[in-house]
Amino acid sequence: MVEAVVFDWGGTLTPWITMDFRAGWETYTSILHAEDPLLAREVASALAAADTGRWAAVKDGAKAFHLGEVLADAAVDTSSELHGRALEAYREFWVQATHTDPEAAPMLAALQERGIKLGVLSSTMWPGEWHEEWLRRDGVLHYFDGVTWSSDLEFTKPHPTAFEAALAAVGATDPARCVYVGDRPYDDISGAKGIGMRAVLVPHSDIPVDQQVPVDVSPDGVIQRLAELPDLIEHW
Repeated sequence: MVEAVVFDWGGTLTPWITMDFRAGWETYTSILHAEDPLLAREVASALAAADTGRWAAVKDGAKAFHLGEVLADAAVDTSSELHGRALEAYREFWVQATHTDPEAAPMLAALQERGIKLGVLSSTMWPGEWHEEWLRRDGVLHYFDGVTWSSDLEFTKPHPTAFEAALAAVGATDPARCVYVGDRPYDDISGAKGIGMRAVLVPHSDIPVDQQVPVDVSPDGVIQRLAELPDLIEHW
């Protein structure tokens, strides 16, 4: 019997949307340096480079990071009185990529009715409260027994400690009775199976080439829609 199911967030609970890192940072710097458009573009370039560099380090060593580190890498002065407004604009830019799949709520309810513990484990640099606010907005936060964001961790997926933290957050004790659902073969499928979990692939995301890692791994199941998950794992 399945004890717990843990989900990836972006590209799994939310549909994948290809976004431009630089455009997000231009939104931020257009407010932070509104009086100097040239400086705003230069700082946006530095932030985009820092953002990309941190994600490259994730690919190479699963080193987690948070938003403040990207700002520090680009030498941004966060003490500016405009920083708060600029950061809010940056967050608002990304809201378009945060909407929960409409099939998530009924699927989560069906699993919860079986007594299965539910969780989230996401590789993210954003604060956990942002994610939780979006999940609450979409009426699904209450289904989860625990949510784990890599911005609060030392390592992110596929590092085993990230998955162990997610299982601990939902109160699960036996990885063999737990399932991870995600969209990335390396980060999600190999990471989950590496600690003895079963893994389900949702193969819809157009993962950036610079974030892809070739890996020889097979998921325990593949679904095209979240609604298919309860039936897939019913007899696991």
